[in-house]
Amino acid sequence: MITSAAIEPNLRPCETQDIAAIAAIYGHAVRHGCATFELEAPDEREMASRREALLAAGYSYVVAEIGGEIAGYAYASAYRPRPAYGGTVENSVYVKESFQRRGVGRALLERLIAEVEARGFRQMVAVIGDSANRPSVRLHESVGFQMVGTLRSVGWKHNRWLDTVLMQRALGHGDTLALRGA
Repeated sequence: MITSAAIEPNLRPCETQDIAAIAAIYGHAVRHGCATFELEAPDEREMASRREALLAAGYSYVVAEIGGEIAGYAYASAYRPRPAYGGTVENSVYVKESFQRRGVGRALLERLIAEVEARGFRQMVAVIGDSANRPSVRLHESVGFQMVGTLRSVGWKHNRWLDTVLMQRALGHGDTLALRGA
């Protein structure tokens, strides 16, 4: 049995065989939480398609494995589709309920940050569902994100209005004039 103490996960690139576990983790978050404003849990086929699109676009997608079990996952995606936003990514981090508050999310986010910095991205944005999601806000603060603002009552889920919290962290050269990838 795994205790509530911090644990050291094996972090690695997401592989096709991880999709079932990822779909289960995300499905639970969709059905029971407010971190995502998605209302219907996507099936494994849709989750596989999303993964393939992210990898094809050059983004990072990592999993945390503990004792042969997928404990969580994280990925970077486009912040916005217009080319001017090309140096900015948005992050997503989800941890299986039984592994939460043990350092898995932080390990995943630190790995994701390192990977997107190495790829030349300059800013990372966290779009956190529900301003009451203090664990996610604290996680992002712990790795250098700063509060940018809160969009009040922009989502309706579980019969209530939810806020979106925006946080941001510079990557690599940040907003200096050095070119992306330089």
